Amino acid sequence: MGRTLDLLRHERVARVYYAVLAQSALGNGAAYIALLVVAYERYRSAWAISLVLLADLVPAMLFGPIFGAAADRWSRRNCLIVSDVVRGAAFLGIALVDSFAATVGLALLAGAGTGLFNPASLAAVPSLVKPERLPAATALYGAITDLGFIMGPALAALVLLFGGPEVILYGNAATFGLSALVLTRLRFGAAPRVADDSAPRPSLLREARDGLAAIAGMAGIRAVIMASGAMLLFAGLFNVAELPFATDELDAGEAGFGALSAMYGLGFVGGSLSGSRGGDPAVLKRRFLGGLALVGAGFIACGIAPEFAVAVPAFALAGVGNGLLLVYERLLIQTTVEDSVMARAFGVRDGLSGWAFSAAFLAAGGLIEAFGVRTVLVLAGLGGLVVWALSSLALRHAWEAEPAEGVRAAD
Repeated sequence: MGRTLDLLRHERVARVYYAVLAQSALGNGAAYIALLVVAYERYRSAWAISLVLLADLVPAMLFGPIFGAAADRWSRRNCLIVSDVVRGAAFLGIALVDSFAATVGLALLAGAGTGLFNPASLAAVPSLVKPERLPAATALYGAITDLGFIMGPALAALVLLFGGPEVILYGNAATFGLSALVLTRLRFGAAPRVADDSAPRPSLLREARDGLAAIAGMAGIRAVIMASGAMLLFAGLFNVAELPFATDELDAGEAGFGALSAMYGLGFVGGSLSGSRGGDPAVLKRRFLGGLALVGAGFIACGIAPEFAVAVPAFALAGVGNGLLLVYERLLIQTTVEDSVMARAFGVRDGLSGWAFSAAFLAAGGLIEAFGVRTVLVLAGLGGLVVWALSSLALRHAWEAEPAEGVRAAD
C-alpha cells in the first residue's frame, strides 16, 4: 500500500488518470447490471442475457490484434479518448432505444470500444509514471478495474430502488464522456517511435499480422499469454457455477452468492495490489506461476467446501490467485516486450481471453447438468493445476538471467 500511496502523491498525471478510470469503472460495473436488466425486459429469454454478454466479448475475439495494432500505430491516449466516446455513445443509445436488436448492436459497439481501450490503456500505463513506479501503477490499475465490478453492482441495486435501469445507463455514458474530456488535458501515451519515420507504413491489417508473428517468436511471452487464456477457460466455468453452488449446494441464497462474489473480488484486489512490489522478469515469472497454482487450488477448495463458512476463504484464495496471475502477466508484458508491439501483445491476449470465456459459458451449463456443480468446480481447479504444471515446464528457461541494463528482453 505504501508504494501505491507514493505513486498517487508524486505522479500527477497518473493520479488524475486513475481518478477518471475509477469513476468510469464504477459506472461500468453498475451498467453491467443495468444492461442485463434492460436486455431481459426487451426480450424475455435467457438468450437475451447470453447475447449481450457475448456482444462485449465478440469484438476483441475477432479483432483483438487489430485493436492492438491501432494502439501501436497511433497515440494511445487518443485511442483511449476514441474508446470512451464510442462507449459513451453506445450506452446512451442503449438507454434511448427500445428494440432488442438495436440493444445488441449497441452492446457490440460498446464491446468494440472496450476492445480498443484495454490494449491501449495497458500499453500506456508505463508512460504515466517513472519506471520504478510501474509495478505500483499496474497493480493499482487492476485493483481499480476490479473494484468497479465489486462496488458497481451494489450501486446499481441502490439506484434501481428509485429509478429504472436507463438512469444507470445515462450515468455510465456520462462517466465515459467525463473521462474523454479529462484525457484530452493529459500528456501521456504517445505513439511508439518507429525506426524510419519517412518510410511508408504498412496497412493496419499487415501490422496486426506482423505483431502476431513477433509475439509468436517470443517463447516466454507466448507461454504466458497461452497460460492466461487457458486459465480463463476454467475461470469461466467457475463463474457460471458460482450461483448454483451458493444457492443450491450451500443453501446460502442470493445474499450468500453476493457475499462469496465479494470475497472473491476482495481477494482479487489484494492479489493485484501485491504486484506493486515488482521485481526482475525471473521474479515476475515465479509470482505469475504462483498465481496460477493458487487459482487452481482455490477452485478445488471451493468445490469441496462443505459449508458456507469454509467456502468464504476458499473464494478469497481463488481471488488472490486471479489477481496475482493478471498483475504479473501484465508486468511481464510491460517490462519485456518492446513498446512498438506492446499493445498488440495485450490485444492478442484479450482476443484469446474472449474465446476462452465464450467457450466456458457455452459449455458450463451442459457440464453442470451432466456432472453436478461441485464436480465442475473441482474439474476447473484440476484444469487450473494442469495449466500451472504445463506453464512451469514451458517457462523453465524463460528469463533465467536479467537482461543487460537498458535492454529489454523479448524472451
